[in-house]
Amino acid sequence: MTILQKIVEHKKKEVAERESLVPVKLLEKSIYMETPVVSLRKYLLREDKTGIIAEFKRRSPSKGDINPYASVEQVSIGYMQAGASALSVLTDEHFFGGKNADLTEARKFNFCPILRKDFIISEYQIVEARSIGADAILLIGECLEKKEVAQLAKFAKSLGLEVLFELHSKEQIEKITDDIDIVGVNNRNLKTFEVNFQNSIDMLPHLPQEKVKISESGISEPSSILELRDAGFQGFLIGETFMKTAEPHKTCRAFIRQIEVAGLW
Repeated sequence: MTILQKIVEHKKKEVAERESLVPVKLLEKSIYMETPVVSLRKYLLREDKTGIIAEFKRRSPSKGDINPYASVEQVSIGYMQAGASALSVLTDEHFFGGKNADLTEARKFNFCPILRKDFIISEYQIVEARSIGADAILLIGECLEKKEVAQLAKFAKSLGLEVLFELHSKEQIEKITDDIDIVGVNNRNLKTFEVNFQNSIDMLPHLPQEKVKISESGISEPSSILELRDAGFQGFLIGETFMKTAEPHKTCRAFIRQIEVAGLW
């Protein structure tokens, strides 16, 4: 069984348990269900922003602990002050050490788009995402059938959320629907967790022209931003490069300054 299969199997049990403890009707009482969504798509296209989606994550299945005691408040505020376009917050607890409260805390301190980064397999998780303050959700092509992507994306849009669809191969392009706002190419193979930066460059010509496109994982050098932007990407999700350091927000600031100094943005 691959790491992704293990994650999905665990997620099914986890979601069933959470749904029994916290029903949808209770989630719908959250103040965030009625608050306006901040558009991730629009922020990625803003000329005064870098296009960087800065990620907060404590752990990964492949690397183990990355930064288990990082402060959501300090890091998320620092990311936005550094010039990031948006935040991504890992909420998977078992494999990534995150929790829903991390996203809600980031929401409390930041007016910016926040992506809920998790393995979404049910409508319940989408209601949950809205209830904790997310503006966008992630749907992973590797672990969803075409009809599931269509159903979940449509449901997310009905709640006002934007949808990032992540793919890893050309075979998953056919799963893209009109309800998807952003298409992300993940350079990490979710079966082996190995990273190949070239995956984004190779996939780009095959993606729908009208969609906002981002590259995810494996971006560790400012020069890579130039290469990806020249190729046609409008956004860049960066997590481990920042989070593996003692002060992720300061690393993010230095990274963005290098981009500015080099005239890459």
